[in-house]
Amino acid sequence: MKLIDYITSQAARLDQAGLFFGHGTTNAFDEAAWLALWRLGLRVDALDEEEERELSDAEQAAITALIDERITTRKPAAYLTGEAWLQGVPFTIDERAIVPRSFIAELIADASIDLWLHPDSRRVLDLCTGNGSLAVLAAMAWPDVEVDALDIDINALAVAKLNVQRHDLALRIRLLQGDGLAACNPPYDLILCNPPYVNSTSMAALPAEYRAEPELALAGGADGMDFIRELLRAAPAALTDDGVLVLEIGNERENFEAAFPTLETVWLETSSGADQVLLLTKEALQ
Repeated sequence: MKLIDYITSQAARLDQAGLFFGHGTTNAFDEAAWLALWRLGLRVDALDEEEERELSDAEQAAITALIDERITTRKPAAYLTGEAWLQGVPFTIDERAIVPRSFIAELIADASIDLWLHPDSRRVLDLCTGNGSLAVLAAMAWPDVEVDALDIDINALAVAKLNVQRHDLALRIRLLQGDGLAACNPPYDLILCNPPYVNSTSMAALPAEYRAEPELALAGGADGMDFIRELLRAAPAALTDDGVLVLEIGNERENFEAAFPTLETVWLETSSGADQVLLLTKEALQ
């Protein structure tokens, strides 16, 4: 059977199993293609050139076994492959950290944040760094900056260390362990933060794929704002005079605006719209 036909058949199985997609793919076909190509040792973007490839019985069996594991465990595909991609950059991942998928990565890649940075900006903090993906992307995008990557979870930082080493950035990214801004070394010209922000009602309804991730990195309290309240209180003292905070809040805009009704907020456009990521200047935070 040809690779493209086998992927189509396995995608139908994923659809029938009622899986949730959102950790690198948005549909069953893309997920099946990712798993099949990975199992065959091919690039994740190689389908167009490989789709007519005839699969051996052994190759079909290997792909089927991986699809079976995805269906049975309900784990995100990235945990099965040990790798995820963000803005075309590969990252090592396992169950010690959430799968990288932050929309802040888009804003780094398309230079949207650059408009808010001072020409002499040199210090960046990636708060709640998880597997370190935003810290790595920031260091790649701004060669003159040094990045502190902080997380409360020592297990997540172990994964971040793998990615810092993978991209040869150990001289420019410093990994820090601790709870919030009290554990870092301000001031910073830019703070990036994709914090735990899922409200308790949404947490209770999460599909199994999200429940496979560390709850510490997702749960934000009753309205999703527990971590963010403390962050916004402490942020002015952690920013330079021209510094800015870029904050991801997912689907929690209503709760954010209810918690901070008078805050002067700049909403940044991403592929998911203009209500997932916001920017706050030091002046607005004060």
